[in-house]
Amino acid sequence: MKKISALIFGLISIISFSQEKSEEVILDSIVKEADLLYKYEKVAWNSTDLFMSKGKLKKNYGGYVIYHSNDTIHASFIDKSQEKRIARYSFTALDLEVPYNSNFELIELSESERELLDIKIKIVKKLSDEKYEVAFPQGFNPNLVLLKDENEYRLYIIMGTPKSNIIPFGNDYLFKTNLNGEIKEWKKFHSRIIPAQTEMPDGGKVVSAVHSHLKTTPYITASDICTFRLYGELYGMKEFMVLSTALGKYFKYNIDENKITITEP
Repeated sequence: MKKISALIFGLISIISFSQEKSEEVILDSIVKEADLLYKYEKVAWNSTDLFMSKGKLKKNYGGYVIYHSNDTIHASFIDKSQEKRIARYSFTALDLEVPYNSNFELIELSESERELLDIKIKIVKKLSDEKYEVAFPQGFNPNLVLLKDENEYRLYIIMGTPKSNIIPFGNDYLFKTNLNGEIKEWKKFHSRIIPAQTEMPDGGKVVSAVHSHLKTTPYITASDICTFRLYGELYGMKEFMVLSTALGKYFKYNIDENKITITEP
């Protein structure tokens, strides 16, 4: 009987350990995706500010694409005809604030730039279909981040806002397509916009934010982390938490550690 009990206890321990390792892999993959998403959007923010300060170039603005090669992230700005590149800013992953190179040569789009622009346009045109339920609340604007893998494209839509002391969580989407830009699956992570305040009514600073997820979004998301990093940096916030109603757990993300930890409620 003791041997059977020991065997059962051993099996339970193995299953529990396996589940923990599996969840750790999931959380690590979320952080990895969030890192890339953040780098792209941070470069988009900083390069757009630089580009828009160039009055002459600004008048010929027709869009931009972001892409990376190893540890370099490029932001290419395209003319109104969407045929030529009018500026490119290049950043290293270690410094997303100041480009190490700026190029204002007027040249034809490269093959990769042309491909990214065409795919981005193709996906965006499909988003008007009512089945995707894409809508943007007043006071918040969409930021589109296109990522490419060997076998697919991923277009994230995350919220931005000009409002002060707000972190615009929620109303975020992910569209996965094949290499031809045909949408194969999509997800809306939150049912609505969830603006988190960074300042108390009396002027005191909020040190942490928390929101909950529907059962259809069991884990903290890469878009949650990206949005928090972008705005948390502006307001000196270091961490936030997500309550998973599906799993009955809190997921806490800390900027300094760049890590997700699990807390039982």
